[in-house]
Formats: sequence, structure tokens, C-alpha cells
Amino acid sequence: MVREIIKDTEFLKKKSEPASREDMQLIKDIADTLEANRERCVGLAANMIGESKTVLAAMIGGKVLVMVNPVITGHSAKSYETEEGCLSLTGVRPTKRYNIITVEYKDKSFKKKKAIFRDFEAQIIQHEIDHFEGILI
Repeated sequence: MVREIIKDTEFLKKKSEPASREDMQLIKDIADTLEANRERCVGLAANMIGESKTVLAAMIGGKVLVMVNPVITGHSAKSYETEEGCLSLTGVRPTKRYNIITVEYKDKSFKKKKAIFRDFEAQIIQHEIDHFEGILI
């Protein structure tokens, strides 16, 4: 089900809690919502659709990748300054991102995964993981 995008900054600043198998509908909804907004959005965190859970969806390789309880376990020494927008906020803001990140997560079937992401894909994931901590760019 496609959900409404939350723009309430007070809600978005709340820390998220780990997701569980009881959140299967959320996992489906975040994928559906990203797909419905793919013309204007490359990633969503669950709080952007009203759930304070650590689930994100990102456009990776042209497909929607859902990550449940992702954790960045490593990153490159090299970082860069950039500007990002967010579907929940207006305008763009400066931020710092790492070029390469290693992420451990569970897929939508709750299978453990570990992957390395580079450049723009790494930037998307870092942005959405920031949402879990209540960090707004």
C-alpha cells in the first residue's frame, strides 16, 4: 500500500526502533511507496511514512532494495561534502558523506546480508540511516 509522506519534523526527529517480523506490512508499504515516488525520490526511511522503525528502501541498480535494521559497519577514509534534498523537507541542505560504506542488514525475508555500496548508492543509504537517528539534513 502506498502511504502518505510525513513532513512533521518533530516526528521525524524521533529515534527509530528495530523492526521485527511483525513489521512485514511496513516492509511492503515502504517498497510500494518508494516505487510510487521513484520520479522524485531515491530512498525512504520508515519514519517518512509514519513508522519509527529501522527499515529503509533505496533505489539500487534501478530496483527497490529494502533493508531491515541496517547498520553501517565500515566506511572509506575518504568523504565528501554535498547537498541533499529530502521528500519530507523542502529545499536542499549541506551534508558530509563517505564514498564507500559496508552495511549489514536483513532483507525483506529477514535473511542476513552484508554489502558494499559506493558513491551515490552509498549516499542514499547514509541519508536514510540518518533518519533512524532523527537526523534531518
